[in-house]
Amino acid sequence: MNPRRDMRNSRVALFDGIEEGGIRASSSYSHEIDEHENERAMEGLQDRVNLLKRLSGDIHEEVDSHNRMLDWMGNDMDASRGILSGTMDKFKMVCKLDNFFPL
Repeated sequence: MNPRRDMRNSRVALFDGIEEGGIRASSSYSHEIDEHENERAMEGLQDRVNLLKRLSGDIHEEVDSHNRMLDWMGNDMDASRGILSGTMDKFKMVCKLDNFFPL
């Protein structure tokens, strides 16, 4: 037995069926490979869709939370504006009285 010849035969057997431009395969085997690849691709797409669905749900919850916070801040600002307006009215009254009764 010649080890070189055995190695060459192994290479030939390994690359048997390869032609220029790709691997030659039977149509049923090729169809099974395509079907398997399609199933894997669909599973990958389904995983991505589920991830995007969860992510969009999280974004929706975050936006709702921020909207509630902004509403509370707006209500607090309105209350503060009312208090400040009353304080300014009183301050104006004091300034008018000070003009009538200078020290």
